[in-house]
Formats: sequence, structure tokens, C-alpha cells
Amino acid sequence: MRMRPTLSWTPDEDLPPGTTDPGPVADALSAGGVLVLSGAGISTESGIPDYRGEGGSLSRHTPMTYQDFTGSAQARRRYWARSHLGWRVFGRARPNAGHRAVAAFGRHGLLSGVITQNVDGLHQAAGSEGVVELHGSLDRVVCISCGVLSARRDLARRLEEANAGFEPVAAGINPDGDADLTDEQVGDFRVVPCAVCGGMLKPDVVFFGETVPPRRVEHCRTLVRAAESLLVLGSSLTVMSGLRFVRQAAQDGKPVLIVNRDPTRGDRHARTRVALPLGTALTTVAARLDIPVDGPGPLPPRS
Repeated sequence: MRMRPTLSWTPDEDLPPGTTDPGPVADALSAGGVLVLSGAGISTESGIPDYRGEGGSLSRHTPMTYQDFTGSAQARRRYWARSHLGWRVFGRARPNAGHRAVAAFGRHGLLSGVITQNVDGLHQAAGSEGVVELHGSLDRVVCISCGVLSARRDLARRLEEANAGFEPVAAGINPDGDADLTDEQVGDFRVVPCAVCGGMLKPDVVFFGETVPPRRVEHCRTLVRAAESLLVLGSSLTVMSGLRFVRQAAQDGKPVLIVNRDPTRGDRHARTRVALPLGTALTTVAARLDIPVDGPGPLPPRS
């Protein structure tokens, strides 16, 4: 039986304190071969809240699980109503200084790769190439029945047509693109089926309680083996999907550096944790390395 996912983590040991000196991160980057692992914290400055930081969405919102989504028509109605509304806001998010700094480090040949736990596409919108989307992307929709992938914009159009006049005001937006709506606001929202086979549609993301595809995990493990160091950006590492790569790097004797304002589940494996906002820390590092960080640029493309 699959267990309910771990949504929170409380330190049960004395962890090394964080520092406000990003120097070790600059040193690791200057040596090259850095593999980036990013989490929701890197997107907070783009207006997308994280799960567990101060004001994080878990304080008011329990993410959808795979078991609930596939087992309940009402859960799917609630999810798609909230996600449809959230997509309008989520889809307008722009890369922030943290995303742009990561892209700049990549252009200057300092990175061996980027793995992100995020589903927002903002690393790619900032210019990072070859990003591994560990948990998938909200830009895509998959049919659970026939496996056909389609663009989220196509589903958004179909949902608009099926739910004319659906314009509730959301209380907030969450890292998974889910808007905060009451059951009354969800009402009788109509969910549309797969246009190919009539099956159940799901965003092409890994829900809580679902497993990351094994081939994707092995690809990430290969990236860890090839890297000189691992740089974690904005992740509490609460869930094993990201923590396992930190453990792997540490076991291989590779430096692990973390930039996250709050303690993380991976701190005991890390050489240092920089307790600064991502934008501040990474732009400071870029300046020390004399690497320009581009301006905001255009809105990210949405497929």
C-alpha cells in the first residue's frame, strides 16, 4: 500500500547554522562542474509562493495527491477548477533574478546541469538549457488512459468553453499552480475528457504520493555522478525526490552547498547553507564572478 506523502519536516537534531556569506557558492561555481537542484523557493520572487517557508502554501492548503485525484470525481472537479483559475496567474509569472543568475552561470560554462523540482518552466524562460523537470511541467497535460500528451493551452481553451462565466476570485496561488477556492466557488465546474479517447486528463506533473519515473531518476543520478559539486537552491529537501540526490553527492564525497533561508532536511550533508533570499545571494555571487545577470526580459513562453 502506498503511504500518504510526507508534507512537512521538523528538525530532530542540531543542524549547523546558516551563514550569510555566499563566498563558498562563488568558489564552487568558479571551479565549474556545478549541478543545480532547485526547489519552490527560487520562484517565490516571481510571485509563486513556496510550500514550507514563511507564509508557505502548506499553512493553508493541502496539495492534491495522486490517490485522491484518480479516486474521486469530485476531487478532480475541485482540482481542475482551482488549477484552471490558477493557470491564468501562474502562466504570467516571469523569471526573477535567481532564475536569470542560474541561466547566466550556465552560459558561462560553470554548470554541468540543472534539475528542478518546480513545474513552472521559469528556468527555461530565463534561458537555461537542458533543464531536467523532476516533477514534470504544468505546460503539458497527459491522458491517464491512452498516454497522449497535449498542450495546456488547448485544455485551457476547452475548459473556458465548457465553463463560460467562471470567474471566481482566488484567495491565493500555490506552487503547483492550484488556486485557493472554496467548494462553493468550485460549484458545478465541468471537467473535460481526453479529446482522443475520452479518458481522464491529468497535468503532466508528479503529484504528491506519486513516484518520479525511474528513467528520469536514473538520469538525475547520472548527472550527480558527473558533477563536481551540487548546489541546492530554494528547497527544504523535505521529500525524498530531491533529498536522495543530496545524499548521493555526499556519499560520493562531493561538496553540497545549499542556499535556503530556513534549515533543510539536507543540512547535515552540506558543506554550508547560505541563509539569504535566492535573488540576493545569486546576484551577489554573479557580481563576485563578474558575470552579468540579464534584466527581466519578455514573458515566458507557454506551450
